[in-house]
Amino acid sequence: MQFQQLLYFVAVAETRHFTRAAERVHVSQPSLSQQIKALEQELGAELFSRARGNIALTDAGEALLPLARRILADTDTARHEVQELVQLRRGRVRLGATPSLCTGLLPDVLRTFHDLHPGIRLLIEEGGSHDLVRELARGALDLALVVLPLPTPSPALTTVELLTEDLVVVSSASAPAPRRPVRIADLRDQPLVMFRHGYDLRELTVGACRAEGFEPSFTVEGGEMDAVLGFVRAGLGLAVVPTMVAARAGRDLRVTALARPGLQRTIALAHRSDVAPPRAARELQKLLMASRRGGRTGS
Repeated sequence: MQFQQLLYFVAVAETRHFTRAAERVHVSQPSLSQQIKALEQELGAELFSRARGNIALTDAGEALLPLARRILADTDTARHEVQELVQLRRGRVRLGATPSLCTGLLPDVLRTFHDLHPGIRLLIEEGGSHDLVRELARGALDLALVVLPLPTPSPALTTVELLTEDLVVVSSASAPAPRRPVRIADLRDQPLVMFRHGYDLRELTVGACRAEGFEPSFTVEGGEMDAVLGFVRAGLGLAVVPTMVAARAGRDLRVTALARPGLQRTIALAHRSDVAPPRAARELQKLLMASRRGGRTGS
């Protein structure tokens, strides 16, 4: 008894037609008929009655059908499980993240993942939440770390909150210390180093200043995270950054808390709702979920 014979038998049983069954399993009708006849000879019983052109299951066919379906289902399960294991040895994960998360959250998580699955290639794409959502929607990413709320909520995405993080003010250690803690209103008269357009942190900071009734003043704008921190170290102004970035910034930067209620951002892990992430991506997802550490970072 061969796997293909069972596959052909189930196709005929479900379509009750040899030609349509052959089309379903992509073989010629004569080949399918020959395999069904060989199966019947193997079992020593006819599986179909063919009276007057009507195809019906015999008693032997009725007995075989649920068993054949179970064997085919078990074969599919076995194939899927093996493919899942293969993916963990030499697959890939396409992860999108905002630049600040690439600097703060991801290094330790990716190090752990690489130690567990050294054969998995990690493809990282940096971008703002809006860009990452678009890349997820078109299937270019498996997972993305985004800032909530999303600029354009999408019912096609599933998001799970990872943590809520405080934002802080960083300044050059050689510059005069800012008022402690810093109020958003205090930024009115302070030169700011600002991220490029598309950064979630830019939108959050500018929005907070406008809520206090003023437009912030930029000495330098348009940089990525590392560039912004470098400009602050050079004494060009202050910057508002996440706590996890400030914690890695080094001793040449001064970190000052924002006065209550301060500013926070919520980080979420997103993936498409209609397509399950591959096995390797799900393993990375578990590590990212474990990184929540109580769900909040900061002061």
